[in-house]
Amino acid sequence: MITFSNVSLIYPNSERTIVESASFSVNEGEFVLLMGHTGAGKSSVLKLINGLVPHHTGGILTGEISVAGRSTRLLKPGELADVVGIVGQNPTNGFVSDIVEDEIAFGLETLGIAPDVMRKRVEEVLDLLALASLRRRQISELSGGEQQRVAIAAALVTNPKVLLLDEPTSALDPIAAEDVLSILHRLVHDLGLTVIVAEHRLERVIQFVDRIILVHGDGTLELGSTTHILQNSPIAPPLVELARTLQLPEIPLSIREFRKIAPHLENAMQAFQPNSVEKDNEKVLTMKKVFASYQDAERTYALSDINLTINAGEIVALMGRNGAGKTTLLKAAVGQAPITSGEIDISGKNPARLNDQELISYVGYVPQEPTDLLYGHSIQEECELSDRDNAVLSGTTLKMYSELMAIPSLKAHPRDISEGQRLGLALSIILSASPKIVILDEPTRGLDYEAKKVLVANLKRIAHQQQRSVFISTHDVELVADVADRVIFLADGEVIADGTTRQVLTASPAFAPQVAKALPHTQWLTVAEVERHIHEVK
Repeated sequence: MITFSNVSLIYPNSERTIVESASFSVNEGEFVLLMGHTGAGKSSVLKLINGLVPHHTGGILTGEISVAGRSTRLLKPGELADVVGIVGQNPTNGFVSDIVEDEIAFGLETLGIAPDVMRKRVEEVLDLLALASLRRRQISELSGGEQQRVAIAAALVTNPKVLLLDEPTSALDPIAAEDVLSILHRLVHDLGLTVIVAEHRLERVIQFVDRIILVHGDGTLELGSTTHILQNSPIAPPLVELARTLQLPEIPLSIREFRKIAPHLENAMQAFQPNSVEKDNEKVLTMKKVFASYQDAERTYALSDINLTINAGEIVALMGRNGAGKTTLLKAAVGQAPITSGEIDISGKNPARLNDQELISYVGYVPQEPTDLLYGHSIQEECELSDRDNAVLSGTTLKMYSELMAIPSLKAHPRDISEGQRLGLALSIILSASPKIVILDEPTRGLDYEAKKVLVANLKRIAHQQQRSVFISTHDVELVADVADRVIFLADGEVIADGTTRQVLTASPAFAPQVAKALPHTQWLTVAEVERHIHEVK
């Protein structure tokens, strides 16, 4: 179905080769995972398959790529639209309509599909991705996760032979992510659809895929079975890391496989006694009886009777299904949400009454779309502007960025780098101002495991050493297990749980991390905790 023959790619002004002499084939009806570090070139490989590279991006391409017998060198992406569907890292960049149903139908209209066939296909995909209740909604009103499902539906509705997805579950809650991946798995097996997905949250996807393409970042690619690649891969989900730590004879790809391989391990583990983290009693963020409402929303309130306090030195995670009101709550904390009643206080100030310069000294906010914070023409210019705006020493922002991840060319435009690299840049800009509270909306979209470890270390330093507050909205349960002291769970705009990370995560099978699922009676949440236990026993 897809064949690469001695393919090499380099972008204009790039300091490295993105793909170097790659040759491989993907068969019809395969589910393949593209994995690699942030910025390694996964998105470029996907765009090579549908012709966006080099037809729209430029660059020097050698070798041959064929999809369903068609050459991507000779045909532009529009001429491959009936064969290849693609969902990018940022779905909002690809939307052309305002209404959900119109967006899904648009691709069929461009292909000249008959109206009666179009109607049937739209209904089928609305049901397939649980979007029927949203069909008349404005796309701009949807949560990030709901928008991602709309983008997947718009790609699936044309019945392509090949479906390419870039970080398809990054904005989805664990249940929605599993539903989408299960649907794709069923389409692969029932209809022979060929699916290639680039994904950083490997814990969600490895049990579904047939093979993995590992993008090393030096231009080389490695294709092999899931077990073979994960055996020695520098990137691995927590379950595989746990198996390596426990020196299991096989690499499990699911919780079920783990418990088959190691049924005796749990009895050998003793219950975990967490170390308490001392926190300052200073209240940094307080919300009292906060209600918020959007004019055109179907429900009466986006937020209903929110009462919460976040202290200095505390890392709090905000969780809940897509559309629960998490982003609205974060925006309320920075004075950007339509509050109908209630009080919000950040270190004695009402954020809605602060001007921009005052606000950034109290609160650093990174939205779901970090591009909204970027306005420079290069990474270097962006960092210099940040140093000036935040009145810090020259080089402060760039130093923070380099600590977080490998920086692409300093001359690169912020909109030309990967989603994860943009997030790292935006986060560095916010942190350089040293605000009293750092608020992050989905901070791990586009970040690999190594980048997440660095992010976790930075957030812990900010909270536990510098005694500032961190408030994170995320669907990444592994991040929450690693970094959060407390979890607030939101449903339909209401707080339904507020407790320690261990209490909240272990009480929810759907939102529990992999280690907790693998060893459910031990109270372990992370591989690091298991490693500490083994070290103490020895």
